[in-house]
Amino acid sequence: MRENSGYKFWKEKLGSPRLILAPMVDQSELAWRMLGRKYGAELCFTPMLHATVFLKDARYRKENLLTCPGDRPLIVQFCANDPDTFVEACKLAVGHCDAVDLNIGCPQSVARRGHYGAFLQEEWDLLKEMVSRVHKEVNIPVTCKIRIFEDIQRTIQYAQMLETAGCKLLTVHGRTKEQKGLMTGLASWEHIKAVKCNVKIPVFANGNIQNMADVHKCFKETGVDGVMIAEGSLHNPALFHGLTPTVWEMALEYLELAKTYPCPTSYVRGHIFKLCHHCLVKEENKEIRQKIGSVNTLEEFRSAVLELKNKYEMNDMSSNSTESMEKYGLPYPPWICQPYVRTVKPQESSKQVLDKSKTGSEESAAIQKRPITENTLSRKKMKKLEKNPDKQFGEKKFKFEKCQTCSNPKGERCSYQLCKVCCRKKTFNELLDCIGHKLLFYTKKKIRDEKLNATEMLQTSSSVSSATVQENMYSIPETVL
Repeated sequence: MRENSGYKFWKEKLGSPRLILAPMVDQSELAWRMLGRKYGAELCFTPMLHATVFLKDARYRKENLLTCPGDRPLIVQFCANDPDTFVEACKLAVGHCDAVDLNIGCPQSVARRGHYGAFLQEEWDLLKEMVSRVHKEVNIPVTCKIRIFEDIQRTIQYAQMLETAGCKLLTVHGRTKEQKGLMTGLASWEHIKAVKCNVKIPVFANGNIQNMADVHKCFKETGVDGVMIAEGSLHNPALFHGLTPTVWEMALEYLELAKTYPCPTSYVRGHIFKLCHHCLVKEENKEIRQKIGSVNTLEEFRSAVLELKNKYEMNDMSSNSTESMEKYGLPYPPWICQPYVRTVKPQESSKQVLDKSKTGSEESAAIQKRPITENTLSRKKMKKLEKNPDKQFGEKKFKFEKCQTCSNPKGERCSYQLCKVCCRKKTFNELLDCIGHKLLFYTKKKIRDEKLNATEMLQTSSSVSSATVQENMYSIPETVL
């Protein structure tokens, strides 16, 4: 029997990968991918790239296609909502990767505003056109990463539609698009298993993976071809090998790779904070935390990590798991790489979380909307506060006074209490000066007029002199007569 083209691609081109490092915005750059590959990742994805920006901005394209010979197999992931744009972006990625992936799984607010990711999962005709056109017009395979619907049967139909359109490999995140943030809940492996049993292309599972025990359990319960790991790998890159090294080992290795494969400082800072999270949240490490939050060079990051290493190595590092649970409330001591577990009510299944988001119950409202008396900071600000407890929020920013003729802020030194645009119009039309905006229409006209007058006087003087000379030339002296 002829082998399915999806499985042929998975085996021959990708090398039958079972452990996959997920696409993560600002986090799965080349240096991090190479660290993951060293510790067992068999397939990596780039961060999610915006197809429109990728198509128009050569610098964005160059920075995000940064790779090396050891960075294979590799899949470039795009978010898009226009077939033409998606096709052209994929064509530009040919030669830099082994396949392209369409992100239909991002549930964040930015995806809703941009109309991409999981917010396209109801637009089957559009998705079918996007996938089928890349399948027909681009020389590399197209894959998809999706989220599930609450209804298993609808999820199966969704996966089958993408398979029919030309998708060669499917990654299924076992949560609905409503399951995010405090309403994350548990991923449904039941949905993933149902998809695996009803399509003829390779399926990767994503969700609920924190360690190798979870990986083995997922393979057993779902029968998938591969397991994709995202957040778990950010806190322990050696997870793929089932290792639990110290946080500074991983941090220092990453910093060495970042020297070889440069990336933005914000990426480095994010990785160091996640790797050392359980150490840095402790009050005794406040200064080191602040240092990591403010430095800007790899050497300075390395210095901060070594300071953390020396601090813990000077103390007793012989704590076992039982002592760690009692002393730190963690499976391992804080200097050991381990999962970061979000606070989610254990009794709530993904279906219960979804039901609450739909019905708008009081309990759901309490989760989604923060009571003013309880906490006035957003989750984003709370994260910043964890990194820098001394950071002050809520201070009123200086409110600029408005321009007298429009709603823009007025210039602080404007002579007429106007913004620069309005001031330019006024001074031009009325021949005025504004020292604050450095608009000198009156002064410049005065200078021009003075120059013009001087020129005219010079020309008049020159004409008079010329006439006098001519008169003298043709006049006959009386002595001659």
